[in-house]
Amino acid sequence: MSARILEGKIFAAQIKESIKSEVENLMEIHGITPGLAVIIVGENPASKVYVANKHKACEEIGIYSEVVQMPEMVTQEELLTQIKLLNENPAIDGILLQLPLPEHLKHDEAKFLKAIDPDKDVDGFHPVNVGKLAIGQEHLLPCTPYGCIKMLELAQIDIAGKHAVIVGRSNIVGKPMANLLLARNSTVTICHSRTVDLPSITRQADILVVAIGKPNFVTKEMVKPGAVVIDVGINRLADKKLVGDVDFEQVKEVAGAITPVPGGVGLLTIAMLLSNTVKAVKLRHNIQ
Repeated sequence: MSARILEGKIFAAQIKESIKSEVENLMEIHGITPGLAVIIVGENPASKVYVANKHKACEEIGIYSEVVQMPEMVTQEELLTQIKLLNENPAIDGILLQLPLPEHLKHDEAKFLKAIDPDKDVDGFHPVNVGKLAIGQEHLLPCTPYGCIKMLELAQIDIAGKHAVIVGRSNIVGKPMANLLLARNSTVTICHSRTVDLPSITRQADILVVAIGKPNFVTKEMVKPGAVVIDVGINRLADKKLVGDVDFEQVKEVAGAITPVPGGVGLLTIAMLLSNTVKAVKLRHNIQ
């Protein structure tokens, strides 16, 4: 029996509709228009597409969107100055620094992320927000793992008491995903490149989250029958085809539910960015 396909566009549409109502209420009741600024450095084609998609999504639901394009060879000081200006700009509630940065800035990535006001950090990467998540005080959450959680909730998939296995320990997905699942009473195991006998662990998962950047890495032999499989990976093959970290065609025959790539988690990442922007407005203005 084939798995239930968790279509990202369905869940993203539900989230956006809810956010649109919140934005309308903020404007009508409080006279506030949420504002999001995205800083993009250089001419990375993939980054430009992502930024354009974020800008379009903001326009669709009534969020003011500002794209700050900076030259490829911008200095560290110039980028920090731009972040400071946005921190101080009352029209901007959320700030996102589009990654990856050009090579000459990559080693200072943590410094730039730390320079963003934690209350405007809609990517959830500031050490303050990471720390709050770690101790169970959820503030502004990393968008991709937050999107995974929202998908599970909207799909009415039980999390409490389930064994969740995460393959990948990145700061962007793996670690925050573990904290979000723990906060919702799941039992969590994190696997990584040094894990011994990985298939024996992934086969124990009621919920399997895969985020390692290896195309079609997880096969049906690695999945417990009926498990929920969340594929966070996105990889471009030599023939230009986009695939996830999970072999979708194989695994859908054994899983109970599975996300496709493309068309799965990625669509919720932008939706949660919008959600974080609205949440940032409410936090700044003490609106319940």
